[in-house]
Amino acid sequence: MSDAHAAAGALAARALLWIVLAGAGAMLATAVLSLPEDGLGLADETLADLGRTGVEHPVTAVLMNYRAYDTLLEMAVLFLALVGVWSMAEARPRPTAPPGLVLQFLTQLLVPFLILFAGYLLWAGAHEPGGAFQAGAVLAAAGVLVTLSGAQLPSVPRALHRSLLLLGLVTFAAAGVAVQLGGGAFLEFPPSAAKALILAIEAAAGISIGLGLVAIFEGGRPSEPESAPR
Repeated sequence: MSDAHAAAGALAARALLWIVLAGAGAMLATAVLSLPEDGLGLADETLADLGRTGVEHPVTAVLMNYRAYDTLLEMAVLFLALVGVWSMAEARPRPTAPPGLVLQFLTQLLVPFLILFAGYLLWAGAHEPGGAFQAGAVLAAAGVLVTLSGAQLPSVPRALHRSLLLLGLVTFAAAGVAVQLGGGAFLEFPPSAAKALILAIEAAAGISIGLGLVAIFEGGRPSEPESAPR
């Protein structure tokens, strides 16, 4: 009898999930279909006010000014995804066998270039396509190559590693609070300080995104250090 009740409960839970998903899909479809066919959105207003955003590229201006709340929440979602991965199991041990010649060559060739390119994308985001998420993704690619090659990296204290993972989210939120304490609205950067604040936020976010994606790729939390023998 218990097995029958368990099967019925699982079936009901699946049915409820499908109903919720179908309802959410219908709402999204209704919202998309209700958009005007010839709507120009806020493109003209965004370009007209671009000089007050601290950056010259409209995409960066939208992400860091008009949709700063969304960008902040995206940082939070990435961190929560990492917490979810870490809560499941410890990371798999890295391979001890030496990498193949192709992987070793690619790691030595591409990793320095990818790190430099990530820095370029971070800086270029103010006036052309780029920014923290692009830079973080390229930085993560370098980290994945190093992880796959099994290279021995300098050990980083656990507290520092976790601080760097939180750096982007904390810097973003702290900048918003600082603006609010200065008399403005949360995440409403004043034109005189917008460029410096956005650069600081994107630099911190790029580091956190890169490290966070590598940590998620490793598939689990770092193993606990072995206690020293007494």
